[in-house]
Amino acid sequence: MLSGERKEGGSPRFGKLHLPVGLWINSPRKQLAKLGRRWPSAASVKSSSSDTGSRSSEPLPPPPPHVELRRVGAVKAAGGASGSRAKRISQLFRGSGTGTTGSGGAGGPGTPGGAQRWASEKKLPELAAGVAPEPPLATRATAPPGVLKIFGAGLASGANYKSVLATARSTARELVAEALERYGLAGSPGGGPGESSCVDAFALCDALGRPAAAGVGSGEWRAEHLRVLGDSERPLLVQELWRARPGWARRFELRGREEARRLEQEAFGAVDSEGTGAPSWRPQKNRSRAASGGAALASPGPGTGSGDPAGSGGKERSENLSLRRSVSELSLQGRRRRQQERRQQALSMAPGAADAQIGPADPGDFDQLTQCLIQAPSNRPYFLLLQGYQDAQDFVVYVMTREQHVFGRGGNSSGRGGSPAPYVDTFLNAPDILPRHCTVRAGPEHPAMVRPSRGAPVTHNGCLLLREAELHPGDLLGLGEHFLFMYKDPRTGGSGPARPPWLPARPGATPPGPGWAFSCRLCGRGLQERGEALAAYLDGREPVLRFRPREEEALLGEIVRAAAAGAGDLPPLGPATLLALCVQHSARELELGHLPRLLGRLARLIKEAVWEKIKEIGDRQPENHPEGVPEVPLTPEAVSVELRPLMLWMANTTELLSFVQEKVLEMEKEADQEDPQLCNDLELCDEAMALLDEVIMCTFQQSVYYLTKTLYSTLPALLDSNPFTAGAELPGPGAELGAMPPGLRPTLGVFQAALELTSQCELHPDLVSQTFGYLFFFSNASLLNSLMERGQGRPFYQWSRAVQIRTNLDLVLDWLQGAGLGDIATEFFRKLSMAVNLLCVPRTSLLKASWSSLRTDHPTLTPAQLHHLLSHYQLGPGRGPPAAWDPPPAEREAVDTGDIFESFSSHPPLILPLGSSRLRLTGPVTDDALHRELRRLRRLLWDLEQQELPANYRHGPPVATSP
Repeated sequence: MLSGERKEGGSPRFGKLHLPVGLWINSPRKQLAKLGRRWPSAASVKSSSSDTGSRSSEPLPPPPPHVELRRVGAVKAAGGASGSRAKRISQLFRGSGTGTTGSGGAGGPGTPGGAQRWASEKKLPELAAGVAPEPPLATRATAPPGVLKIFGAGLASGANYKSVLATARSTARELVAEALERYGLAGSPGGGPGESSCVDAFALCDALGRPAAAGVGSGEWRAEHLRVLGDSERPLLVQELWRARPGWARRFELRGREEARRLEQEAFGAVDSEGTGAPSWRPQKNRSRAASGGAALASPGPGTGSGDPAGSGGKERSENLSLRRSVSELSLQGRRRRQQERRQQALSMAPGAADAQIGPADPGDFDQLTQCLIQAPSNRPYFLLLQGYQDAQDFVVYVMTREQHVFGRGGNSSGRGGSPAPYVDTFLNAPDILPRHCTVRAGPEHPAMVRPSRGAPVTHNGCLLLREAELHPGDLLGLGEHFLFMYKDPRTGGSGPARPPWLPARPGATPPGPGWAFSCRLCGRGLQERGEALAAYLDGREPVLRFRPREEEALLGEIVRAAAAGAGDLPPLGPATLLALCVQHSARELELGHLPRLLGRLARLIKEAVWEKIKEIGDRQPENHPEGVPEVPLTPEAVSVELRPLMLWMANTTELLSFVQEKVLEMEKEADQEDPQLCNDLELCDEAMALLDEVIMCTFQQSVYYLTKTLYSTLPALLDSNPFTAGAELPGPGAELGAMPPGLRPTLGVFQAALELTSQCELHPDLVSQTFGYLFFFSNASLLNSLMERGQGRPFYQWSRAVQIRTNLDLVLDWLQGAGLGDIATEFFRKLSMAVNLLCVPRTSLLKASWSSLRTDHPTLTPAQLHHLLSHYQLGPGRGPPAAWDPPPAEREAVDTGDIFESFSSHPPLILPLGSSRLRLTGPVTDDALHRELRRLRRLLWDLEQQELPANYRHGPPVATSP
């Protein structure tokens, strides 16, 4: 029976898997009758991995270095458990900042992740010098909180205030709720509906003023400008980014929302009545075109006051407005003497402007006019808007300020426990835009790459984009149902294609499936030409198998069914090659989440097919025979026929598992690390690979079970047969099986059948070595236990019998050396060789030896085994073992309590060769049988597509015309 059990939860990805596949205790015949042919859950398979440790409930003793047959080029686990991967993803967008102290005594932190959104919206000199790269993830630590003073002028008279704890991501609504709590009102963020209405009744106001003149009252506050902060604005960032001029001060006040709106309107009306134009505190409606990340914050300006020189308010307002202007707007800002020239140049472009007299106009009209004169950047890639969602808010040009540009809807939080929203460079306010919709990478080297987020509708040159693709200047990028952009990169210097790639003259991306040649309408080819292209695909030798997701189950089932039935004359690794083509098509052409689902379905189909095959063999080889009917031992020919299907599945599953691991590693590298479904996908892939791992271990277990069962009846001849028959000559190394002594032919016949079977099935060389390693381990243990058992109470340990056993063993080792298995056989037959060598020592030399010298010359024998051989050695009638053979007192306990029999549970572990796959999916298919099966599957998919069409639209597959 197989011993041990598999530990739940162990990930078999990227590592060595150790599998004990058999357990025979003292009496091999007694235990062999109990051997089962059950699934690994019943057979209790143990395995271990290089990165997860042993999966067994009992620790496995480490085998000696010469016993463990390790693979070459093991793939180390990338990412580990899903928990560590989720932790890595959760820390990608954590910002860092430095603490600052604003006016009014309220210290606050800097701007972490939120402040990075304003980094690309700087003044013209900073943009001209280049945008600094985004800081690495390790330096973007969460900024420490700060203390913010909120004055309750609207709640009580006087200058009383309450201090609240705020961070750079704290919104005005959150601080209102905290302040209401400090003032004793019910306004906690987690309160009920009544508390929420209490928070809605108050607003946080940004008040700008200065202390009264000397003599009026020292420290008395006098507010001159008031602005109501929006619920989503961040007061700590407002305080950091817009500071008051010398002589002015600012503070945050808590007032009733209606009162605050009234005071704000009165302040605006007072300023407008003075004829000074719109006040500088008015919220700006012009967002940045450089990178539209974040809502526009109002720019503080003191306006005109009694102590300011004439015109200072307008100048300060112009400077503050430039903080939120793009490159094209900032290029129009300057001195007042240049504004009139710009205005005249803009008006001169209008029809009939030469006959019109340019007179004084409102500065607001000038701002709107200048915004229409947009000049694209000359040193940065950008996106030209062709179709938008809201004309009043959408821009014409979106400039890439970083190498990686993210389009998305954005938001205050991701909706999972209040976690920060993902970083977004350009906000697109459309209902079908995801929070993180699409990512474009445009580094110094061309071309750029575009990658859609999971579930995000993205089109590339009119074709649905499911995976990462190259983005060239002039390509059209559609986001959702509303936005359409053209990608431009002035750095290429006009090296792009002369003709836009999205024009119908250029073939578009072909949808998966054999019918693409007839369904494609953008390529501009005629029906006959498309038919020839389809015929070339159906009969071609290119290693490609296109299918649609709806046909996946039928395709995989057909491949597995044909492999299980042994139909056709496919090459040994043909099923794995066909299944790998399906995996490759899913990884390259279909959506991101399709590959994990395909792997799970594929692994379940293979497991069911292998389980059915094991049950068939078990029905033909029952464990319990009827009484009175002798059990007929298996012959090498019979066991080879029975094990061929299992050996084929073991070889194909091993190669398929290695190929799947390569694809999963590529998927993890290429996937967006912020994708919330990435961890789930990798877990599904782990489960699928665990099933494939289970299939390999089960087929290996069943294979060695039937081989060792066949060996059990042939091994006793190595101890009983006499190779020195009359007139016979001993064969030399490399002799044929027919030239070997009759007593050795059955055992060597089993080894030869196993070697031919592994060669015919193209089993991986590492698994071939481990298969014979286990067979030799079983043979060594079985023969040594029989040698120990037969020496009790009978004259068996004598020189003449030992010479016959030694000769038989040498003949077996020489034959295995000629078969290429000599090194493995020598290692596993070491203990039996030591025991036989001890019995072959001449009697006179053996009597002169002492216990210590014998222990040194035979180190592989345990003290109990050595003492058993010496105590039962036939020295002659009436002669007992000499006193020199007695063990010393230090080893007496080991001799008395030690077991003289070898344990079958100490066999070497199974190490899966999870290196690079031997499947070659490049170049034309050269095997004719594999090509015929590939053509059959393509036509099957074509028939499935035709069945979905109405009867009058169906037609058979076209036939390629001969040249």
